[in-house]
Amino acid sequence: MKNIVILISGGGSNMAAIVLAAERDRWAERFGARIAAVVSNKADAGGVALARSQGIAAEVVPHKEFPTREAFDEALAKVVDAHSPALVVLAGFMRILTPGFVGRYAGRLVNIHPSLLPAFPGLHTHQRAIDAGCKVAGVTVHQVTTELDHGPILAQAVVPVLPDDTAATLAGRVLAQEHQLYPRAIAEWLADTSSHIR
Repeated sequence: MKNIVILISGGGSNMAAIVLAAERDRWAERFGARIAAVVSNKADAGGVALARSQGIAAEVVPHKEFPTREAFDEALAKVVDAHSPALVVLAGFMRILTPGFVGRYAGRLVNIHPSLLPAFPGLHTHQRAIDAGCKVAGVTVHQVTTELDHGPILAQAVVPVLPDDTAATLAGRVLAQEHQLYPRAIAEWLADTSSHIR
C-alpha cells in the first residue's frame, strides 16, 4: 500500500477534499494508495479533528517547541517517516521547509499554490494579481524544491479575475478550484507511479 501523509496548519479544507476523493474514487483499489496520516504544526488546527473524525491518524509537531527550523524539520521528518510515505502532500502547511527536509522527500513532496506559477510565488497572491491588472488568476500543484514555489508543475487551473473582485472573493473562487485540482493531480501522480512499478 502506498502511504500518503498530508501536512496541514489550519482547517484542512484541501486535506478534506483529498480524503473525500481517495474514498470516492477508490484510490486503495485503483492505485494501492491510502491517506495514512495527517500531521500539523499547530495543535489547534481544525484539520486535526477533521482527520481523526475520518479515522485517519493525526499527529501534532508544534513548531514553536523547537529552537531552530532544522530541529523542527528533523522532528517532523521522524513523524512522517513512521508512516513510510510514498507521497508527502503539503495542504495549507504554512512553514518554509529546510533544504534537508525537501531533499529527504525529493520527487515525492508536492504543494498547492494559489497562483499560476511562476507568477506570484509567496504570499498575498490574490491581491497581487488584482493589483497587476491580471485578467486571470489560478492555482498550481507543483513538486517542492528548495526554491520557494518553483518546483516542476504537475497541474494548473485558471480562474478569471472579475472587474469587481477583491482578494477575498477571488480567493474563494480559487479555493473551489484547489479542491478539485489537488485530488486530481495526486491521482495522476499515483497512476503514473503505479504504471512505472508494473
